[in-house]
Amino acid sequence: MAAFALPAAGLVALAGPAQAAGSATATYTKVSDWGSGFEGKWTVKNTGTTTLTSWTVEWDYPSGTTVTSAWDATVTSSGTHWTGKNVGWNGTLSPGATISFGFNGAGPGSPSGCKINGASCDGGTTPTDSPPSAPGTPTASGVTDTSLTLGWSAATDDKGVKNYDVFRGGAKVATVTGTSYSDSGLTKGTTYSYTVTARDTADQTGPSSGALSVTTTGGGTTPPPAGGPVKLGYFTDWGVYQRNYHVKNLVTSGTASKITHINYAFGNVTGGKCAIGDAYADYQKTYDAASSVDGTADTWDQPVAGNINQLRELKKKYPGIKVLWSFGGWTWSGGFGQAAANPAAFADSCYSLVEDPRWADVFDGIDIDWEYPNACGLSCDTSGAASLKNLLSALRAKFGGSNLITAAISADGSNGGKLDLADYAGAAQYVDFYNVMTYDFFGAWDAKGPTAPHSPLTSYAGIPIAGFNSEAAITKLKGKGIAGSKLNLGIGFYGRGWTGVTQDAPGGAATGPAPGTYEQGIEDYKVLKGSCPATGTIAGTAYAKCGSNWWSYDTPATIAGKMTWTKQQGLRGAFFWEFSGDTTNGELANAIHTGLQ
Repeated sequence: MAAFALPAAGLVALAGPAQAAGSATATYTKVSDWGSGFEGKWTVKNTGTTTLTSWTVEWDYPSGTTVTSAWDATVTSSGTHWTGKNVGWNGTLSPGATISFGFNGAGPGSPSGCKINGASCDGGTTPTDSPPSAPGTPTASGVTDTSLTLGWSAATDDKGVKNYDVFRGGAKVATVTGTSYSDSGLTKGTTYSYTVTARDTADQTGPSSGALSVTTTGGGTTPPPAGGPVKLGYFTDWGVYQRNYHVKNLVTSGTASKITHINYAFGNVTGGKCAIGDAYADYQKTYDAASSVDGTADTWDQPVAGNINQLRELKKKYPGIKVLWSFGGWTWSGGFGQAAANPAAFADSCYSLVEDPRWADVFDGIDIDWEYPNACGLSCDTSGAASLKNLLSALRAKFGGSNLITAAISADGSNGGKLDLADYAGAAQYVDFYNVMTYDFFGAWDAKGPTAPHSPLTSYAGIPIAGFNSEAAITKLKGKGIAGSKLNLGIGFYGRGWTGVTQDAPGGAATGPAPGTYEQGIEDYKVLKGSCPATGTIAGTAYAKCGSNWWSYDTPATIAGKMTWTKQQGLRGAFFWEFSGDTTNGELANAIHTGLQ
């Protein structure tokens, strides 16, 4: 027999000693537990002074929990509401007598809202039934020309939620028992608005969810970005050390001719101001003729050497490339909270640094990499939902319209996630584009797994967290009113991996992070390409199992697919983290370049 399990803490004992209007009580107990299931039992007692000729026990289960078999009662359900009625031989109960019926079932839920013959199971009066709460704001996935799938977080109710009404443009289009709905027969290139309301077992309707605005693909409504697609890569100042990666590598790999923008990372954010990140790498390190972009050796006394001077020489060879100085990043985002307390002072400091006469000709603007406004990253920020908007507004006022202002932002497409905690829509008016960090969704910080691709383009069956994929993030941002032409899709030039894995397909258990060259659980594509070649693809990205190690990463083939999707969505372009993870001939950067043509 199928069975269901209820945790011991979730058991209900609803009987009471007092006799009340209902003249009966019902008590729930767990008879046995065998790990994967258990046997439950309801005991009905006549607490009145007259004989009962029938009895009916009612209770609610959360969605996903069901009774699969029962004895000594007729058990039926309507949605999540369950009813057990006496059979012919056990309906009569004299005063003080008891009768029991039992069942097996499936699912993790606990019974609640018990009634016996319409009254409270503890012998008191029937409790007041409150309407359900609002469901979570829906998100969309699988958006095509004519269809999409909605998902939302469940509403709560004191007696249990029976179903959900789905509204499109204010008109009800469906009633469903679960927390998802697939809508079809739509018109391509058309924007639709969706809301959801919950209905409890008493058919009471709760408040509406927040509204989702989503546009179907096709229809010619997303013109190509003005000025051509963005093809942006991050260049890290620390790459000149152990990684031995220099600006000249952009030339020798052929990458420099295939990009439009470089984000130079990172400047520090400290004391509420922009500051130099690594003075030696930034402008002090000297290059000999062989390692310099222009073939001329630096002198010991030149005012600006290092990466900044090499970027200057690169721009002379490739004048179409725009260079932005990126501030913050994972480690230095903790300084943004203080900066948000005085946005004007922060903007003044950044302008003074970026437009310093020593290198003003090198930089075309500023990039803000705040991980994450009004949310948690390495540290937690509590500066408020308007902080990002205020910061970017101040930067735009200071830098003016001729400089580029961009920001790297979260790709958390879950309900109530990071993208819902700050005013990204309000801040969008001040940026030229957002770089949506559609990578690092999953990794070996969850040491036991399950294994999952760190940069899934779409959702898939078994994905560990709903909304953690590129499509969900882009859909959520568009739903907030941000145009696709202000959004770049993020690509990781590295893989994330686990060890102690026996299963080839995603979803397997692990024992910890796989070994990596510089850090456990992460490895460059240029290494993984040879050491652990891809063995499969899922959700638009690749994965590989070699020995007991399991990795996920993008390849030229999966990048090609992502670039096709990027164009279909009318996005501004793509960006990647970071140059040094690519091969010596720049095959990943070339895949982005080719895919966006």
